Amino acid sequence: MTAGLERGRAGLFVVDLQARLVPAMPDEIVADVLRNSAVLIATAAKLGLPIVVSEQYPKGLGPTVEPIEAALRDAAAAGAVIHRYDKLEFSAAAAPAFLALAPRLAVGHGPRQWIVCGMETHVCVYQTARDLAHRGAEVHVVSDAVCSRAETNWKIGLELCGRADAVVTSTEVVVFDLLVRAGTDEFKALSKLVK
Repeated sequence: MTAGLERGRAGLFVVDLQARLVPAMPDEIVADVLRNSAVLIATAAKLGLPIVVSEQYPKGLGPTVEPIEAALRDAAAAGAVIHRYDKLEFSAAAAPAFLALAPRLAVGHGPRQWIVCGMETHVCVYQTARDLAHRGAEVHVVSDAVCSRAETNWKIGLELCGRADAVVTSTEVVVFDLLVRAGTDEFKALSKLVK
């Protein structure tokens, strides 16, 4: 059984939300994915979670798409710790840059928890979630913050993530799981983002 998300153990993994991938995604879905990913970035920044951002072969697929770059700029301005790297591996967790970074992201009391958003669900998101889980992390794949070009592959990707021991969740579940309680300034700021 997977425990609830804990601020001191959780981190956000933003996988390949890139400019040349976005136009290949269904318009109505990708808009939600970008909005929800920005909410997750704002949540991570507000609650002090580290943020890891990967880009798959940016020479071909372009940089991180502007709405996500804007969210990352805001997060950095709020003091968020953001780690970025390029990769050729489909799994962002198998990239040499992440393997070098991972020891610095370790936590002392239990396994790291990773909240994963990005593209594409059945390729890079799935392989990242699978590799993180294989290394002992608790993985939460945010179903409304991931997408694939085809709905069938999105569904298959989520199913594969679940089989790889990831929790398939939603943006709102993640935000409220991390908040734990109402009535705080954090609750007031973040609950507005998921309405």
